Amino acid sequence: MSPRPFPLRPKSNPPRTRSTETWHYPLRHHNYRIFVTLSLVGSGGVWMQRLAQDWLVLQLTGSPAAVGVAVALQFLPMLVVGPLSGVLVDLFPKRRILLVCQSVAALLAAALAVWNAMGGTDVWVVYASCIALGVTSAIDGPARQVFVNEVVGDAGLPAAIGLNSAIGQLGAMAGPALAGVVIAQSGPAAAFAANALIGVSVLVMIACIRPGELHHSPEAPEPGARRGQILAGFRFVVARPPLLLTMLLAGLLGAFGMNGPVVLAAFADGVWHSGPAGFGLFNTVSALGALAGALVATRIKRFGRKGIVASAGLFGLTQALAAVMPTQEWFVVMLIVVGFMTLVFLTSAATAVQLEAGASVRGRVLALYFPLLLGGHALGGLLAGWLTEDFGVRAGLVVTGALGMVSAAIIGFLLWRYSHYSARRRA
Repeated sequence: MSPRPFPLRPKSNPPRTRSTETWHYPLRHHNYRIFVTLSLVGSGGVWMQRLAQDWLVLQLTGSPAAVGVAVALQFLPMLVVGPLSGVLVDLFPKRRILLVCQSVAALLAAALAVWNAMGGTDVWVVYASCIALGVTSAIDGPARQVFVNEVVGDAGLPAAIGLNSAIGQLGAMAGPALAGVVIAQSGPAAAFAANALIGVSVLVMIACIRPGELHHSPEAPEPGARRGQILAGFRFVVARPPLLLTMLLAGLLGAFGMNGPVVLAAFADGVWHSGPAGFGLFNTVSALGALAGALVATRIKRFGRKGIVASAGLFGLTQALAAVMPTQEWFVVMLIVVGFMTLVFLTSAATAVQLEAGASVRGRVLALYFPLLLGGHALGGLLAGWLTEDFGVRAGLVVTGALGMVSAAIIGFLLWRYSHYSARRRA
């Protein structure tokens, strides 16, 4: 018998009005308040795990290039598992998927904590954990994003998507900051143990979500109609060039701009010689900038493609400027700006992608978006590791920042050409 993907009692939705589009409207829902909390905590925990793994690899090998390999292994599985995970997300209950994924993540963190506390030194064990976490995240990410629609329904969906994207990205910045502090005080094993506890707390929060208050989307096809539909997401995206270009820009920025674990570790270790304490400080101030960016992004109702491209270009520019700061104090200041621009770009891009995807294919579209973003992050980790090891961390960050600006310029030009072409066809 096919699994029933939605609860039997869908709730009715109020019509979408100006009041439902405010950023705080979704917080009126009991389920959404729990969900946005678990998104913040869960996202922070995953990124805490990733950073602790990266720092442990640096400790075991002393090589920034090895850290780049760890980053790649965390995200490359998304390129393979991503399209299939979209079908799973569109086919099975999202709440059940989240429970399974969080259980696996908590077990991985606990196992790595025990192994490291017992004095394990084999780097391949950390690499294996990176791969397992990458596979889990490839399924959990799209499920978490699509689940927003079931939590709040159609009314207030744009506000809910924007707020959830901002909260998730904020957790991605806060998690490494917390990991840096824990590692500096107690070592990587403590960070892994803390993340295992975080995983348990997330499981409790998922269990507290009320199934009877979830919303059935009438656009979602029956499970039998969805089998073998991996290509549906590709066709949907390719048929919409602005959506495709936005996703491509996210992938390019993931490759050229989002290499914090490699870059910040190298700055703390080889430039400012501040060790784990500096590493924690750098991630903390980046998280503060991200918080400001999240607050700004959730209040911008109509960011538009131009705003997305502009924020991407500024993201690359601020990274390049951070690379040439003469003192650690000025470097810290620039990290706040980098964190701000990171959240503005990521939140606006993710919101645009989700709102343009219909409910029937949203899981599969997001299963393409996340591999592009985080798969680009994986390849960028290898690039950043290579540039840092062969040319120095400052030169590496300047190059990746410049590539980010070039990417924004190219995508912006292509979007401009498409809009003018569409306008001539309509005329």
